[in-house]
Amino acid sequence: MESTAGTQGAHGAGVSTSAAGNGRAAVPPPGTRSAEQIRRDIVAQRGELSRSVDALRHRWVEVTDVKSQLRKHKSTLLAGAAVAGLAIGAAAIRRRRRR
Repeated sequence: MESTAGTQGAHGAGVSTSAAGNGRAAVPPPGTRSAEQIRRDIVAQRGELSRSVDALRHRWVEVTDVKSQLRKHKSTLLAGAAVAGLAIGAAAIRRRRRR
């Protein structure tokens, strides 16, 4: 079910939002919007898509910056390396005792 109470699009185009609360615009039935409303919706969606792509690009650069990630997670990485070292050392000791 769709909710249309007070849900005008970014440019007053009358786009309803989903009752599921996901924030996405629900497509109105065919023939209920004018060509100008459709154009405004397209322009608004292009702007939103552009902002989303820019945010995704920024996040991708941030996440794939290895040096920055190493600085941010230094203590976690050191703890993981210590645990891995202990596990490898313990396995080597067990292997020697079996011989």
